Amino acid sequence: MTITVVLADDQALVRRGFRLILETEPGIEVVAEAEDGQQAVDAVRRHRPAVVLMDIQMPGLDGLEATRRILGDAGNETRVLILTTFERDDYVFEALQVGASGFLLKTAPPEDLLTAVRVVARGEALLSPSVTRRVIQEVARHQRQVPRSPDLDRLTQRELEVLRLLAEGLSNAEIAAKLYLSEATIKTHTSSVLSKLGLRDRVQAVIFAYRQGIIEP
Repeated sequence: MTITVVLADDQALVRRGFRLILETEPGIEVVAEAEDGQQAVDAVRRHRPAVVLMDIQMPGLDGLEATRRILGDAGNETRVLILTTFERDDYVFEALQVGASGFLLKTAPPEDLLTAVRVVARGEALLSPSVTRRVIQEVARHQRQVPRSPDLDRLTQRELEVLRLLAEGLSNAEIAAKLYLSEATIKTHTSSVLSKLGLRDRVQAVIFAYRQGIIEP
């Protein structure tokens, strides 16, 4: 299936560069461009793309508020990949908290951008290699612990174990090795955990686990 994309950046040359990179890749189609956050919100409502490439600093409505509004639409399955020239922790913290599925620096090579779009479109989360597990832990540390969620009771013991290992930052391969299971089985457990807890991706699962006290920073 074709992955539809909306480009949101206030610089026309940047949008043109992203478009040229994306449209060289079979199976990816840029359906709209936006030069500010409000245009991005409007474009998502019109086109319902799989992925939005969202700049953070834009005039008027910025990328973080636009992301919040896009993901606040319960019927919308669009995922947001944040693109920025800044690697500031506060941007990363807020982007993850409002529900962004990925964070990638604009200085990343073109092949990383293509990979990021495909990863996020599959419903997985993606952080640039320089954004370490420390960032996720800091996000969790800034969250207040909340009362125990009744949804936790829906998880099997194995699923709870997988959630705990996800929160420790382990990959599917690492979890599989630790539990002596196949990666396919771990992927199935992860999907089940996300579905039962009503979470969008692994990043939200990590934050949820910290807020619920399942794991401590």
